[in-house]
Amino acid sequence: MEAHAKIWHLYNTSFRPAQGGQVSIALSSHWISPRRMTDHNIRECQRSLDFVLGWFAKPIFIDGDYPESMRSNLSSLLPEFTESEKSFVRGTADFFALSFGPTLSFQLLDPHMKFRQLESPSLRQLLSWIDLEYNHPQIFIVENGWFVSGTTKRDDAKYMYYLKKFIMETLKAIRLDGVDVIGYTAWSLMDGFEWHRGYSIRRGLFYVDFLSQDKELLPKSSALFYQKLIENNGFPPLPENQPLEGTFPCGFAWGVVDNYVQVDTTLSQFTDPNIYLWDVHRSKRLIKVDGLVAKKRKPYCVDFSAIRPQIALLQEMHVTHFRFSLDWALILPLGNQTQVNRTVLHFYRCVISELVHANITPVVALWQPAAQHQGLPHALAKHGAWENPHTALAFADYANLCFTELGHRVKFWITVNEPNTRNMTYRAGHHLLKAHALAWRLYDEKFRAAQKGKISIALQADWIEPACPFSQKDKEVAERVLEFDIGWLAEPIFGSGDYPRVMRDWLNQKNNFLLPYFTEDEAKLIRGSFDFLALSHYTTILVDWEREDPIKYNDYLEVQEMTDITWLNSPSQVAVVPWGLRKVLNWLRFKYGDLPMYVTANGIDDDPHAEQDALRMYYVENYVNEALKAYVLDGINLCGYFAYSLSDRSAPKFGFYRYAANQFEPKPSLRHYRKIIDDNGFLGSETQGRLCPEEYALCTECSFFRTRKSLLVFIAFLITWGPVIPGILPIGHLVNNIYYGNGTRAFISELSFTLLSGPSLLPELASSCSEVEAVLHITVTTSFCLVHVVPTFEGVPVPVLVS
Repeated sequence: MEAHAKIWHLYNTSFRPAQGGQVSIALSSHWISPRRMTDHNIRECQRSLDFVLGWFAKPIFIDGDYPESMRSNLSSLLPEFTESEKSFVRGTADFFALSFGPTLSFQLLDPHMKFRQLESPSLRQLLSWIDLEYNHPQIFIVENGWFVSGTTKRDDAKYMYYLKKFIMETLKAIRLDGVDVIGYTAWSLMDGFEWHRGYSIRRGLFYVDFLSQDKELLPKSSALFYQKLIENNGFPPLPENQPLEGTFPCGFAWGVVDNYVQVDTTLSQFTDPNIYLWDVHRSKRLIKVDGLVAKKRKPYCVDFSAIRPQIALLQEMHVTHFRFSLDWALILPLGNQTQVNRTVLHFYRCVISELVHANITPVVALWQPAAQHQGLPHALAKHGAWENPHTALAFADYANLCFTELGHRVKFWITVNEPNTRNMTYRAGHHLLKAHALAWRLYDEKFRAAQKGKISIALQADWIEPACPFSQKDKEVAERVLEFDIGWLAEPIFGSGDYPRVMRDWLNQKNNFLLPYFTEDEAKLIRGSFDFLALSHYTTILVDWEREDPIKYNDYLEVQEMTDITWLNSPSQVAVVPWGLRKVLNWLRFKYGDLPMYVTANGIDDDPHAEQDALRMYYVENYVNEALKAYVLDGINLCGYFAYSLSDRSAPKFGFYRYAANQFEPKPSLRHYRKIIDDNGFLGSETQGRLCPEEYALCTECSFFRTRKSLLVFIAFLITWGPVIPGILPIGHLVNNIYYGNGTRAFISELSFTLLSGPSLLPELASSCSEVEAVLHITVTTSFCLVHVVPTFEGVPVPVLVS
């Protein structure tokens, strides 16, 4: 330190007046974060920085003496400055020269200097700390970079993204934190001998073949990136990343997804047909009346208590569509129709019916392999599952049952949702394609004419981006992964009727002949078995042909998977890359033509403990905006967008509703998504909303009533309630102060009572029925034995006498 001070004073006295230069000392540092946010850990972090950086920085930039934390810890081991030495050392730097890299800052750092805290390569936080700790000096970053494996050649994607991260953090420190950074230097120009690591790592912008004779310097991807960055003097906003104002087409499907509807067949009212006396004056209990039994009635959807609350959640979101999956194993426990669970089928029918009455279009997936508790029927699973060709026939039989039982209400079918997972064998995928095609052909030939629905398969389609944009090999690798991930099942259906040529050529090259061949009949069966193209999209993955990290290297496809460390990530480390959705939509259109497309799932996990799910709000807004760009700017025939997921009950951390103790609580992102739905896109100050004609639900009974209003003067009918006498419970049920009468549901969907006289036998009552389309709003007053009903239909009074 004294040597440095002498040099500085020498320059300052003898050379500065003529040369006008600046002199400093380059100090290396790490960054450290508290293991837990406690006062003790924060003090330990301060000590760590004092021992590494403050050791030299404090005497030079502050007061000429060592940090107090060093003095109290080292005592006599630390030399003492005389007052003249303090004065001589203090201020001997014209700027703060900082070195921040893997070797000196981290790899050679004495473990004891961490003080049991967590080191972190956060350059921005270090710059802000230096700015506050050392009186806002001008900072010149004189060495910064990272490293790649010694086997990496010119496509050094890992180094390039670290360089991007460090320079972006420097820019943030300048623009957002007010740090006075005056320069940046990347380390290093070329590959060379790297301290204790020797030639086992590479840190150069230029590649050197150490075994060659001439040692030619070849620019790496990082050099091209750095060159471009210098030309732009930073990161100018890209036009394609700017938000777009505008709206989607009329009739655009705004949906939300739940992996499955929890089948709860618990009835909301008594099923006991016996008649009881209600002892209201003494015991307050019901006393059974022997010999009297109520007439049994058919079951109604309102009986299931679990349905209405979920419909209410959807109505609060303002969605027009709701996608969920049926449970194949629950409907057909034996895998065939020898045993059909009619109760479960009735429950699903009621869910669908209630959705339709709420003006929400049900989008029903027959099977979703990735959903929890949604496996194959045990009888099929134990006999090879999808490895067995019989499973495809069993699926067609199951689809036939679903179309028959539910198809009159369902107009939007998904055969299989997200089957293209990497752990599925080619043989299983082959049979699954046949299962889908059999179900599609069955619907097309047997049910479409009467039910007028549409049906397709939904594939997961995350975008694959070349890690090095300057590398042709990376582009080839990215295309190969896209074909293996998406084209594997998409090409036979939407394209040629066969597997992608890229797949077959690659597997043949690897002497892998497990990819089946389609017969001519099979190809004809599968090709064209779609009404639309449905995709699930969640994130974007970078791929590189250079092997860097063995854990994320795919030997099968010879591809290195990675991520841009500047990208925003979710708690589960899923990258948030909105532009990937637009790219995959364009890729699918390029491959398979101008098909109607639906994004049938798109979502992100978030911190379940955070009050504001800000990440999900950002995710939904920006991904939907990229979908809008695909529609408006690229002309993609995009027909709908479904956010994932409805609640945390079926998809923990992904939901728009928190779920705990059977209670649903909306998160802030729900209001955010609802606003987008209400605007049908993004309305700006100069953007007008698209005027769409009102859509009315079909009501088969309404035309009858509209043409006969003049006849609706007096209607009388009998309702089999039994006597409405004080002290006797009518034939019907009273549960949680809600009255459910027998026989009324065939005619009435909403019913309210107000007592004018007599004991408080019937509190405020309500009943509903999903089996009727026409809705009569009725007010009933009771006076002992006579019930007088005054209904209205479209504002016209319709007197009804009930006895």
